[in-house]
Amino acid sequence: MVESIIVCDHSPVRLRNVHDGIDELDGRMIAALAEHPRVGLMAISRQLGVARGTAQARLDKLVSRGVITGFGPDLDPAHMGYPVLAFVFLEISQGRLDEAVAWLEQVPEVIEAYGTSGDRDLLCRIVTHDPGHLQDVVNRILATPAVRRSTSYVALSRQIGFRTGPLVQAAAAEAGQR
Repeated sequence: MVESIIVCDHSPVRLRNVHDGIDELDGRMIAALAEHPRVGLMAISRQLGVARGTAQARLDKLVSRGVITGFGPDLDPAHMGYPVLAFVFLEISQGRLDEAVAWLEQVPEVIEAYGTSGDRDLLCRIVTHDPGHLQDVVNRILATPAVRRSTSYVALSRQIGFRTGPLVQAAAAEAGQR
């Protein structure tokens, strides 16, 4: 049996035998919503060539399954005054993961944190105003005994931004081949 932990909407969710994919109609709906996030469901149903009720049922299903996790605005921290992006690996003291996560939740510059395999326990995505601010944030993180050490990598440029469009297309195409 395959067991995975998938993080969606900022909370870990344990799933077993993850196999529910999306079909071609789901893929087209997700693409339409991604391209025009403020368009109404009636316009989406017309674009997809399905009844409004069908579009609503599909959307509800995608939301309830966790495929679609939000409808809010996508924000760019750099344009909010936080142009420095760093990936910081943390080694956590044995048995103190919950304490470390609670500490990190109090640091607003930590915008994501993932449990990892390997010799480090957490990978944090951190945004700051400048390198000095990054040092201050890392020092604040290290102030708890729950965090033993950190290793930081500063992003120099974004080569591929966060994207799901190609994945949606691949999953829909795969479903069409089954």
